[in-house]
Amino acid sequence: MKTFWEKRNTRLGFFSWLVLLFWIKTLIAYFVDFHLGISGIFQWFILLINPLATTGLLFGLAIYLRKARLFYPIIIIIDIANTVLLYLNVIYYREFTDFMTISTMTGYSKVNQGLSGSSLALTNIHDVLYWLDLVVIVVMLLFKWIRIDHRPLNKRIGLTITSLAFLLFGVNLTLGEMDRPQLLTRTFDRTYVVKYLGIDAFTVYDGVNTQHTDAIRATAKKSELRSILKYTRKHYTSPNKSMYGKAKGKNVIVLHLESFQQFLINKKINGKEVTPFLNKIYNSQSTYSFDNFFHQVGQGKTSDAENLLETSTFGLSQGSLFAQLGSDNTFQAAPSILNQREDYSSAVFHGNVASFWNRSATYKNMGYQYFFDASYYDTSGDRSTGYGLKDKLLFHDSVPFLENLQQPFYVKYITVTNHFPYTLDSEDTTFKGANTGDNTVDNYFVTAHYLDQSIKEFYAYLNKTGLAKKSLIMIYGDHYGISNSENKKLAKALGANPNTWNDYDNAQLQRVPLMFNMPGTKGGSIQHQYGGEVDVLPTLLHLLGVSSKRYIQFGTDLFSKNHDQVVAFRNQDWETPQYTSVSGTLYSNATGSEIKNPSKSLQAKAAKIQAHVKNELSLSDSLNEKNLLRFYKPKGFKAVNARDFNYSDGLQKEEKLEDKLAKKSTSLLSENNDKSTLPFYKTDAPELNHKSTDSNRIKITNPDDNSGK
Repeated sequence: MKTFWEKRNTRLGFFSWLVLLFWIKTLIAYFVDFHLGISGIFQWFILLINPLATTGLLFGLAIYLRKARLFYPIIIIIDIANTVLLYLNVIYYREFTDFMTISTMTGYSKVNQGLSGSSLALTNIHDVLYWLDLVVIVVMLLFKWIRIDHRPLNKRIGLTITSLAFLLFGVNLTLGEMDRPQLLTRTFDRTYVVKYLGIDAFTVYDGVNTQHTDAIRATAKKSELRSILKYTRKHYTSPNKSMYGKAKGKNVIVLHLESFQQFLINKKINGKEVTPFLNKIYNSQSTYSFDNFFHQVGQGKTSDAENLLETSTFGLSQGSLFAQLGSDNTFQAAPSILNQREDYSSAVFHGNVASFWNRSATYKNMGYQYFFDASYYDTSGDRSTGYGLKDKLLFHDSVPFLENLQQPFYVKYITVTNHFPYTLDSEDTTFKGANTGDNTVDNYFVTAHYLDQSIKEFYAYLNKTGLAKKSLIMIYGDHYGISNSENKKLAKALGANPNTWNDYDNAQLQRVPLMFNMPGTKGGSIQHQYGGEVDVLPTLLHLLGVSSKRYIQFGTDLFSKNHDQVVAFRNQDWETPQYTSVSGTLYSNATGSEIKNPSKSLQAKAAKIQAHVKNELSLSDSLNEKNLLRFYKPKGFKAVNARDFNYSDGLQKEEKLEDKLAKKSTSLLSENNDKSTLPFYKTDAPELNHKSTDSNRIKITNPDDNSGK
């Protein structure tokens, strides 16, 4: 060991020390932060060796540099760059239980605003270990505890290191293929690639796939629509006659519940209901609620949920469709369909920056006429969290924008307070969370309760203004709030045993609420059919009396007698009323147990469902990645021109239209004799009494505002 320490003063020794230290911190990530599902000594061995090949190959590039003033800075820069890649994956994994793809990285600038609070909350004390070696090495160089070796290494040494790295990678890949056949051709889960080949190899592999996808899109042809049309036309199901047009002519108010899972409904903590008002809506005779409804998001999370609901197509297998394709993709989405078929106005209310998830560009391509983002609200001081304006203030402060909008309208409120890391100022609530010992899990119930009370206040306003009975209010949870890596800690709050918690339990927690509420009506009920977010658009259109048959949609009407109850997840797992499939393992929903020896008929049935899921996801990916909708012209649909929309001065545009329409104006303000309905809105949000400040928890920008203010 002493001899190895002394070798630090030689180039080869310095290289060896850096490789060793990076190998150690990679293993820290593997064993402490990532959950790679290691089983058996063979997989343990592969995991131990997989960082060495790519680390040696990358660091070995500096060996070819003859001058010491190039060798030392370059090898340290390579070390820093590789550490950044590793650490970003650690942070990303803690939030998404997944690894960063090239698509995610290239779209980072479109999602990073507003993430600072969350990113900080995702750090841990042991994170210092990812950076400590670099600090120590630089200090030792500065104080000459490591002496510079000016002697260049023979090129044969560089070639030997490179050759050994490639040889080791070949061995690594062979071992991986032995344990997981078709590792790179049948990528069922990104975790497998990282487990067998490492972060660096995964990133390169993903980059090659991304470039391949880009090339495919550039050469896409109209004829490629045939297989998609064949599938969607065959998959289409006729609406339930008793439900078709049930909400015809009504306004549509979409309440997007951030990170809201189904188990919150009717849940009590410390003897108190977490969401008493939403429970009332969920169980109301005027609501059609769904208790077997699942989110289907991928890495795009909230943006994926929006895409699923607005277009009835899936998000991408990697990255966010909004961030990667939204700027120039062709959509046939809810706002444009309803505007062209039934003359609906459309708007989104969201208290975060317009560029978050690339919304400002994507919404224009979807046909949204107005987007009231953070630049329209006072988000200063404690009025916001890191993700935007607090929910009570969002609903209250959006009244001027809502009341000036022409009816019928299709509007969406994107709430943010129930967002990881689930922090809330003490004056905003007195509700006490769970007592699991995990702050994230415990506080999740607190912010969910705050969201519930925000919606209660909004409903009171809708009732007072008469909008409630004129509207279909659609309420849904966008995706999970507690990630799979935290579910064992959540188990205690759910009355479950964390020691027996498994993948089946994780799958069941992907349920999120869906409610179609029509105040003043009767006949509602809790529906038990299985469905997912991709099914919402055809269901909504049919409730409004608008046929979905002419559009390319992958979902089916939830109320249809022939509704497809196979729920496809983005990672190719799936749910049906009888079975759950997780990474190829089949579970019985009746018992919650793994089916270890399925019969041949059950194997055939599961294989058929798996093929259906794979085909559905593949066709959706083809449609979006190749932008094939640009070639499809459904009857009566005019392609959306994003240049028709500008999201600055939204309120002024609404008021100008009211003046132009005069007595024909259908806005709530016009119906109220041009008197604001804001006095009807009552909220106990303490921030209304706070003065505006120069501080802000989020950065406010509107990409359409060129005033320079």
